[in-house]
Formats: sequence, structure tokens, C-alpha cells
Amino acid sequence: MSTVVVSGARRRREPRRRTALWLLLPLLGFLAVFFLYPLGAMLSRSVYADGAFTTRFFQRVIDDPAYLQVLWTTFEIAAMVTVATLVLGYPLAYFLSRRRPRTAALLMILVVVPYFTSVLVRTYAWMVLLGSHGLINEGLLALGVIDRPLTLLYNRVGVLIGMTYMLLPYMVLALYSVMRSIDTSLLRAAESLGASRLRAFWRVFFPLSRPGLASGSLLVFILALGYFITPALMGSQQDSLISMVIEAQVETYFDWNFASALAALLLGSTLVLFALYERLVGLNRLFESKL
Repeated sequence: MSTVVVSGARRRREPRRRTALWLLLPLLGFLAVFFLYPLGAMLSRSVYADGAFTTRFFQRVIDDPAYLQVLWTTFEIAAMVTVATLVLGYPLAYFLSRRRPRTAALLMILVVVPYFTSVLVRTYAWMVLLGSHGLINEGLLALGVIDRPLTLLYNRVGVLIGMTYMLLPYMVLALYSVMRSIDTSLLRAAESLGASRLRAFWRVFFPLSRPGLASGSLLVFILALGYFITPALMGSQQDSLISMVIEAQVETYFDWNFASALAALLLGSTLVLFALYERLVGLNRLFESKL
């Protein structure tokens, strides 16, 4: 009897599976045409040229210290931006998570609203603010804090400020989704047992917020690795990122093969980060919104 019931349940599930597959076909076709094909073409260009397979494009990266320096600078700036967004975003996410849902939703709008504006427009806005005659320098000069304008543009300082501003919402949203689900009664229980508010936060709340911290850091770091517009406009030649070098190889030198090799290295670095995250934390924690 049980065998008949199980086989009947399987027959009912099969049409549903076929229907789901048909519904997924447009999405799978879109991904195949606009994601898998360009990705495959990029990878093939990095190892195939003049009718034969070759590794000379990757060897060129290894032999030229300038490209290794650019790669190191990219990782260095991405790490600094990740730390900056974490330092700024953690207190903000904690503040939002402790508010009432309606208040938190209204405040969260202020975090998300800038994304309705073009990245280019926001970058130019920061260039106006940070310029030698911008609002920040003029204000500091008027207050007598400085006697001459600070150099806040076309250097690493400008790149870090701009990229931190652009990527901060990703960190806040990742942290907030985890913090919001933490049971505050655990903090009250710790305080009732004699722990100070700071100790209760450090021993109870902070460990429970680590999944959001890890997922936000990974997300911001990976996005920073491939960022282009902000560092291109607010940085200098000494702070060039790998994305800027790739763009130059395509637009200026028309060297698609070498640009593909650089892009493949960037992709490989991202996959290594994902592998490390999976080993240390687990990719399932990346998409968690509840504990």
C-alpha cells in the first residue's frame, strides 16, 4: 500500500518539475547568451591566439612587475575599502536593527536612495566636494583648521572616500539582515546575570552578527576588486586598479587577448575568495537573513 502511495506522489511531482523546467528555460537561455558565452569567449581569448593555444599572455603578467604591482594595489585598495565600510557600516546597521520596524524601514530608505542616482553623477558630486575649492576645503579654511587646501582628489584618499561611499550600503544591508533577526532577549538575559551592556554586546550580540559581517565583507571586497568609474575619475596613475588596466588594453591598445588574460586573473582571484569563504564560513551563510 505504501509503495502505491509513494509512486502516486512521484507521478504528481513529475508534471510540476517539467513545468518548472519550462518556466526556467527563458532565464537559462538569457544566462547562456549574455553570461556564459561572453565568459567563455573571454577565457578562450586568454589562452588562444593566432590559431594555437598559448600561455604568453599570462606569462607577460608574471614577467612585468608593473602588472603585478597593479594587481597588488587592487587587492590593497579593496581590503582598505572593506575595512572602512565595516567600521562605518557596523554601528549604522546596529542602530537600524534596534529601531522599530517602521522607523528602520524609513531610515533604510536614506541608505538605498543614492542608488537611484547614476554612479557617474555621485562620483562627480564627490569630486566637487573634495576639490581644492570644494565645500570641505572651503569650510576647513573658513574655520581656520587649515591654512591651505588639502589634496583630497587624484590620490588614494579620494579613491578610498569615493569607493567607501559607493559600497557602504552593501555592507549595511548585509549586516542589518542578520542583526535584525538576533533575539534581544539574549542581551537582557546576559545583563540580568551580571554582564555589563558592553560585555553583553561583545559576548552575545557580536558573535551572532558574524555571518553578516563575513558576507558583507566578502561582497564589498569582491565588488571593490572590479570597480572602475570611481577610481578612474578620483584616483591617480599610482592607484590604478586592474579594471582600469583592462579597459586601457581594450580601448587604447586593442589587445583583447591580454585584456582577457587580466580579466581571467581577476575572475580566478574572485573564485579563490569564494573557496576560502566556503571553507571558513560556508556559502549558505552568505544568503542567510535569519539565524
